[in-house]
Amino acid sequence: MRRRRVARRRLLSWIWLLLASFSVAGLVLFMVQHHHQQDESQLRVERDTITENVSPPRLNFTEEVTSASSFARQLGEQMTLAKAYVFIAKEHNNLHLAWELTSKIRSCQLLLSKAAMRGQPISLDEAKPIVTGLSTLIYKAQDAHYDIATTMMTMKSHIQSLEERASAATVQTTLFAQSVAEALPKSLHCLMIKLTSDWLTKPSRHELAEDSPRLVDNNLYHFCIFTDNVIAASVVVNSTVSNADHPKQLVFHIVTNRVSYKAMQAWFLSNDFKGSAIEIRSVEEFSWLNASYSPVVKQLLDTDSRAYYFGDQTSQETNPEPKMRNPKYLSLLNHLRFYIPEIYPQLEKIVFLDDDVVVQKDLTPLFSLDLHGNVNGAVETCLEAFHRYYKYLNFSNPLISSKFDPQACGWAFGMNVFDLVAWRKANVTARYHYWQEQNTERTLWKLGTLPPGLLAFYGLTEPLDRRWHVLGLGYDVNIDNRLIETAAVIHYNGNMKPWLKLAIGRYKPFWLRFLNSSHPYLQDCVTA
Repeated sequence: MRRRRVARRRLLSWIWLLLASFSVAGLVLFMVQHHHQQDESQLRVERDTITENVSPPRLNFTEEVTSASSFARQLGEQMTLAKAYVFIAKEHNNLHLAWELTSKIRSCQLLLSKAAMRGQPISLDEAKPIVTGLSTLIYKAQDAHYDIATTMMTMKSHIQSLEERASAATVQTTLFAQSVAEALPKSLHCLMIKLTSDWLTKPSRHELAEDSPRLVDNNLYHFCIFTDNVIAASVVVNSTVSNADHPKQLVFHIVTNRVSYKAMQAWFLSNDFKGSAIEIRSVEEFSWLNASYSPVVKQLLDTDSRAYYFGDQTSQETNPEPKMRNPKYLSLLNHLRFYIPEIYPQLEKIVFLDDDVVVQKDLTPLFSLDLHGNVNGAVETCLEAFHRYYKYLNFSNPLISSKFDPQACGWAFGMNVFDLVAWRKANVTARYHYWQEQNTERTLWKLGTLPPGLLAFYGLTEPLDRRWHVLGLGYDVNIDNRLIETAAVIHYNGNMKPWLKLAIGRYKPFWLRFLNSSHPYLQDCVTA
């Protein structure tokens, strides 16, 4: 028994000895490994520090090019001069010299590009051969009598030529844009033909609400639209009716021309507008609106006026602004807004709507607005500084400067509520005639109906809340959607009308949702 106990103690001692040995060996290995890692880390830091001290900072190449002492700037200046001599050499038919200069210019551009990519300055060894070669060729060009004076004259001639070409291109672009904006789209022309044919085959339906007592009932809500565009008129009427609380109390007075009259009649006869009354008339039936009564009619018939608007396209004297080449300036429909009390002598209040608007709210509250004795209720546009009187009228003329404030706020045509009783009392049409007579030589304003409107309604305009009428959907791509959504009327003033292909895409759905696209004629014409 005693021997067994001794043997057992010896075995336990050996086990503990082995465990102690392994522990010491593990500790030694850990310390060696840790020391080795510290050495590597220190070496890495030292190596990175050395690299940072050796590597140059990243080059700002813009500063390099503008630095007076850099090779990059010297190369750039020589390259510019060499390009000038390329033009001159070609003009003198020295094609070999032009080719040599062009080759060196390309080498220069390649070197500058490489320097910019690597972010390091151009060295003397890199710049010297190109600078030497360009200098030699420039001296060679000067020896060929392409001196500085010749260079300056040639460059001046090229600059003038480029400016003339740019100006001509700008005018041509404006003319093309204006032509596209004013041309009748194929689909609309097709629709007009189909509707006219339909009207001719149904003689029993030629009259539309001609004798209805609703047309002169001042207890109803009256709207007037002057246009030759069937689709545009339809959208205006449809959008107004769709948003009205009581559509049967609405009356629409549409005046068009002889060409569109039959198509307009046929369209409004074949569509339902929720029981609202619609009257279609032709401007030609207003026999009283003639040259002996109206100065604007006299001007529209004048050959000089027509030549001014539609004369030689290249002549800046007869036609200083391409946008004046617009048929609407010679359309009597565009000027009918100044004769509303005479067209509707029995009415007391009316809302005028342009054919390029969309109505999004009920407009009947306009008729109960207090205009405080004024004639015209309109939204002012001088939130933008350029929509003031001095931008529309010639204030260098004493006739204008003595009667009007140049900083007076402009306002918009397109959605206007007119108090016709106050209009007749103030004799606004006579004021309009006076200013038209004063502007026979176009010295007070150049074009449009807004400038004479600003004069005729001066001191007689009541500003409306801006939300009644939001403008710019025919040219401004940055109108806030929240402003559009809260607007009672949105106006596509400008060249990008919603019925044209060049319309601004994000505004077009507001117009399309009130277009009766299910009409068979419209479907045929759009797909044709």
